[in-house]
Amino acid sequence: MKEDSPTVRIKGMQTLAYQRGKLALVMFEQRTRSGEWRERTREVYENGNSATILPYDPQRRTVLLTRQLRLPTYLQDGLESSIEACAGKLDGETAERRIIEEMEEELGYRIAKVEKLFELYVSPGAVMEKIAFFTCAYSPADKVSAGGGLPEEGEDIEVIETTLKEAAAMIAAGEIIDAKTVILVQYLRERVGD
Repeated sequence: MKEDSPTVRIKGMQTLAYQRGKLALVMFEQRTRSGEWRERTREVYENGNSATILPYDPQRRTVLLTRQLRLPTYLQDGLESSIEACAGKLDGETAERRIIEEMEEELGYRIAKVEKLFELYVSPGAVMEKIAFFTCAYSPADKVSAGGGLPEEGEDIEVIETTLKEAAAMIAAGEIIDAKTVILVQYLRERVGD
């Protein structure tokens, strides 16, 4: 448990669920700006940190994306698939090493060098996951397999190669609704232009 700070005192934690991640009810006190202490509770989901990457081919101005089922978007909106940047949980590895492995597993491309852009929390109000964002250069010569993910991990991933401009149009049309992917596409467009 985190040590108390001048503005937060953790009073207790209760595990509500623990399977792939841990859902905990956290009881704490928070000092307000007026100096008053208030008792609060929050549910916090701890499912591990992750990494994501948007590979870019500067010659053809293309990017590699994935399409796969995401149960939460299916349950919420009936969407049978989600178009996203390649990503994966760190599982105790460095972000750089893990994203290189994920690229080969999911996209079928073997890349030796990636560029870390930044780290962000996508939903810090309830989820502890911190995501490391990457990009890299790729070309057709880097392709070593069809990709698709690991069936033993329940993955059934379609690889999509499209232009960066088309990826941006997919965001505008509501076809790409994943936050990490929107961030990467917009960042890369700013960096390399249209």
